[in-house]
Amino acid sequence: MQGNFNQTVKNTKAFSKEVIKEHGLTDAEYSRIKKILGRHPSLPELGMYSVLWSEHCSYKHSKPLLKMFPTTGRCVLQGPGENAGIVDIGGGLALSFKIESHNHPSAVEPYQGAATGVGGIIRDVFTMGARPVALLDSLRFGRIGPDRPRMNYLFNGVVAGIAGYGNCIGIPTVAGEIYFADSYGTNILVNAMCVGVVQSGDEPVDRLYGPIVRGKAAGVGNKVLYVGADTGRDGIHGATFASVEISRETEEKRSSVQVGDPFKEKVLLEACLELIKTGVVVGMQDMGAAGLTSSTSEMASRSNSGIDLYLDRVPQREKDMTPYEMLLSESQERMVVIVEKGRENIAAEIFSRWGLHAVEIGEVVAGDKLRCIFRDEIVAEVPARSLADDAPVYECEEAEPYYLKQVQEVKIETLPDLAGKDAENVLLKLLSEPNIASKRCVYEQYDHMVQTNTVVAPGLADAAVLRVKGSDKRIAMTADCNARYAYLDPYTGGAAAVAEAARNLACVGARPVGATDCLNFANPEKPENFWSMRRACQGIADACRALDTAIISGNVSMYNESSGGPIYPTPVIGLVGVIEPGTPRITAQFQQSGDWLFQIGRTRNALGGTEYLKIQHDMEAGLPPRVNLEKEKQLQEFLLAVIEQGVVNSAHDLSEGGLLVGLAESAILSNKGAAVKLSAGKLRLDTLLFAETQARALVTVAPDKLPEFNKLAEKHGVPVQHIGTVQDSGFTVTLDNAKLIDLSVARMADKYYSAIPELLSGK
Repeated sequence: MQGNFNQTVKNTKAFSKEVIKEHGLTDAEYSRIKKILGRHPSLPELGMYSVLWSEHCSYKHSKPLLKMFPTTGRCVLQGPGENAGIVDIGGGLALSFKIESHNHPSAVEPYQGAATGVGGIIRDVFTMGARPVALLDSLRFGRIGPDRPRMNYLFNGVVAGIAGYGNCIGIPTVAGEIYFADSYGTNILVNAMCVGVVQSGDEPVDRLYGPIVRGKAAGVGNKVLYVGADTGRDGIHGATFASVEISRETEEKRSSVQVGDPFKEKVLLEACLELIKTGVVVGMQDMGAAGLTSSTSEMASRSNSGIDLYLDRVPQREKDMTPYEMLLSESQERMVVIVEKGRENIAAEIFSRWGLHAVEIGEVVAGDKLRCIFRDEIVAEVPARSLADDAPVYECEEAEPYYLKQVQEVKIETLPDLAGKDAENVLLKLLSEPNIASKRCVYEQYDHMVQTNTVVAPGLADAAVLRVKGSDKRIAMTADCNARYAYLDPYTGGAAAVAEAARNLACVGARPVGATDCLNFANPEKPENFWSMRRACQGIADACRALDTAIISGNVSMYNESSGGPIYPTPVIGLVGVIEPGTPRITAQFQQSGDWLFQIGRTRNALGGTEYLKIQHDMEAGLPPRVNLEKEKQLQEFLLAVIEQGVVNSAHDLSEGGLLVGLAESAILSNKGAAVKLSAGKLRLDTLLFAETQARALVTVAPDKLPEFNKLAEKHGVPVQHIGTVQDSGFTVTLDNAKLIDLSVARMADKYYSAIPELLSGK
């Protein structure tokens, strides 16, 4: 393919400070680029360094913190550094998964921002050779309501974008979380996660799954194929757009928001997976953030090789596109595939059959340069590693946030305790609180049954459960983060995100095999923000080690800040686990009247950062519930034991809203009642009912299983407290024989299910 072309980048000259700044580069970074090249960069080269050295692509402010995380372990086949991580689940199969953000685009164009976030994370997974089987999402919004039309628009647009893309491509959206807080009023968060199944070795297990492939460009003479959709001008500088604070100016950059086509992605997915099974693929990479520049430079860097790209051959859907535009475009549904020399026709035939082109646009060459040729002239020639791996790394200044002492030192114990006569109304208010209320109006828009693998549907348990076709495996997955905890104490917030995710898996009988993180933070160049990020990362690292789960992939989203202020630190954790064959299906639903209700774990004075404190006293203050990782481990091992041995009939994590909300949720989900009998002891009433003490869960046990249950509790050293029984109807709570609550399940359900729809409709 090599042709005759001019052998040097011609006519480079210095750029003005304004142009350098517009590209998101500092003067020092520009000087570094000049030193690498031995000259001034060309305009395409300036753009290439601009996007690859952005925070979104290079993690230049966060790399020092990411080194804290455990990234290897008993199940890990591929850790961070590839498009997605991979964990072994036995039986010749593995899971590939990752979570990523699409925050800034979604704040500007919610439907397409969310839709293309879903599309991008799907490509990250199938580029590893894995067949995507599930999607999850973690969403944050400002308050919604009749007086919040802009936020209602963003909420509806994001949900519709996720539903539209996932439903059309045929991948079920099975789990996630949605929170509302003022801190997201001008900077919403949209995090999307995808899980796929792939062979762990060379031997096929089922025709659905192929071998692992990685993003490398090895073998001089091997061909670089462009596959998928044509390149347009959409998404140019999307990576740099995602690396600045939201402002009026950035909101006007709608060209930085990509447009997705899920039908094109569906055929691209199937064509790529079919091609991988032929054995001709050397490497594959999604053209995601920074497009053709990132995909080719990262593949070349991983293989210590060079690539010659002939930009004239790039399929274009718009006229007169420049090299700069082609290299930086983030048009969706595009992949780079490296195939063995002489076997390009195999790829061409497969992609043609799927209605796609596979265009040869370059080849792997000796050396370390990414060289871009346009109209017989070299328009860019840079060391691939300098783009992909050698961005500057900054150690930011740190300072404890000024607000922390003020909010942490609030004496919650001096607030008036809850009066018994008010308990019923407070429970109903909590069930109507959008952070607790049912998200059914959202997940009903998602097709969670497509592919027919979903065993536990959204809303019924603390984690989604899927079967793995072609095996006896079942897998569980969840995404979690309480950002209010991270605001009040970043370390606890980070640790609690991991602990709750693992607890949610334990409540469906799954043992974690790996984690992925999406670290959503504000401007890291502000010392208070970086301090919070370091503490949150330390909490995540400690919890992952204690609970024996490695971080195998992830994403950092910084600069989530606007003139309205920073977002809450929001370190979202996605966790995936495996359920042992023969383990009963368990949900949060009560199963049969007469079952005994048990609280596992002890309630402690933990009202700081709770939903109760917010709705009853309008305060987001105090220290959040402390995370005792040893007790978390004990609780989770106990839950796994009683579920695997068929001792319990239901299990539900106690988190937001505390004990009373957990009981009410299980009653609502099952349409069964409960007769609850409590004793306050030394606890305040509000603490007893609504504290969010960690390492707790609610289970139901059939009377004939009580001896086994108590024996296992003693073996695992976990405190259990009998607090009542399941009944056919009615939800009653007594405290030391005095009635506190007497509600119908129907009334609680009405509050729980109608809260968010009513806020959006303006009722």
